[in-house]
Amino acid sequence: MFEILEKKSLNPTVTLMKIYAPRVARKAEPGQFIILRTDSEGERIPLTVADYDREKGTITIIFQIVGGTTEKLNHMNEGDCLQDFVGPLGRPTETEGLKKVAVVGGGVGCAIAYPVAKKLHELGVEVHSIVGFRNKDLVILEDEFRAASSKFVLMSDDGTAGEKGLVTDALKKLIESGEKYDRVITIGPLIMMKFVCRLTKEYEIPTVASMNPIMIDGTGMCGGCRLTVGGETKFACVDGPEFDGHLIDFDEAMARGAMYKPFERHAYEEACNLFKEVK
Repeated sequence: MFEILEKKSLNPTVTLMKIYAPRVARKAEPGQFIILRTDSEGERIPLTVADYDREKGTITIIFQIVGGTTEKLNHMNEGDCLQDFVGPLGRPTETEGLKKVAVVGGGVGCAIAYPVAKKLHELGVEVHSIVGFRNKDLVILEDEFRAASSKFVLMSDDGTAGEKGLVTDALKKLIESGEKYDRVITIGPLIMMKFVCRLTKEYEIPTVASMNPIMIDGTGMCGGCRLTVGGETKFACVDGPEFDGHLIDFDEAMARGAMYKPFERHAYEEACNLFKEVK
């Protein structure tokens, strides 16, 4: 069984958990993900590996409470065990040959961006991290990013944390100040990644975007996570989750993601009502 060793609230809707999963921790790398079930009747949901400790055999996951399963997961506590915890899945972030990289994260996507920044930093790469949130109450992993970055820029929509503005504003400012990046890696809301990739295309900077569409089996068989990249159909679970950001059809990805929002909301409300009845 996969025991929850640590649980911590990062903000009102985002929770961090450390799970005892030594076989997964032994091989996990930044950019990869796991699929878990809370119980034998639960649905399978993918969550990115936010960190790992090979010696202690732990995997850190960070999740936002948006649907029924994340609501159930958030009601679990230290000492409880998950039914399934499968991974690592997907392709790790490619790091070979990089000397200077900008890592651009947005919202809960920063939980995915952080292990990438940390790995690059450990390899001696000059890392410039740009992270953005709606306001100061939603900021996560600020200290961790600072420790893993040669340069760190915090942005917020309303100016209550760091500088006021969008991550694209900060990235453009750095590029125009003379910073030359081997690669930009962006992870966050689709609309944010779309505009980051549009900006870097203007400056001809190679850019990778981490895609996290709806996923079921994690092996490429169900087709739920399909994307169009460079005019070809790709599957985020086996071909990604990272792709050339200049080739991704973001509009199609956003349209597909929006299809499931009503179902996600309904499942969340059902789970909330269930826990109310238990109380």
